[in-house]
Amino acid sequence: MSRLCALALLVCVQLAGFSGIAHTQAPDTRKDEEAIRGIMAATTEAFSRHDATAWARYCTPDAQLVTVRGESMNGVAAIEKGLTTIFETRGRNVRLKTLDVKVRFIRPDVALAHVTNELSGLLSPDGQTLPSHQELSIRVLVKDQGTWRITAFHNTILQR
Repeated sequence: MSRLCALALLVCVQLAGFSGIAHTQAPDTRKDEEAIRGIMAATTEAFSRHDATAWARYCTPDAQLVTVRGESMNGVAAIEKGLTTIFETRGRNVRLKTLDVKVRFIRPDVALAHVTNELSGLLSPDGQTLPSHQELSIRVLVKDQGTWRITAFHNTILQR
């Protein structure tokens, strides 16, 4: 067999092998997506109850949370403290309602959640209740020892 034929045969065999790999079924992510959606529901509920400790329970120790105002909180203790301050001041009457959750797996142990919420009851600096608005948070979650946790959270107000 000529070198060219041997090379062509090798390429065909490799392509056939890669083709088989490409058609293998992806791992079932339903349980992981359900777990992540559960965390989104639990953090929304904790926020509406003004329970910073319960909210932070779903974070990795080194998590970062960035608010719509650009406030950055690094680590569980800072997140608890920052959320508590919000709940004691401008957010003492807030309620959060989840409108949409989209989950995208980057790897089996890393996921993005795009969460659209409606926030109501926020107070202005002079104590007046502001109109409700929608927010989009992007949350990076990691799975460690079978448990999903938020490691990064960035929130922004959606324009109407």
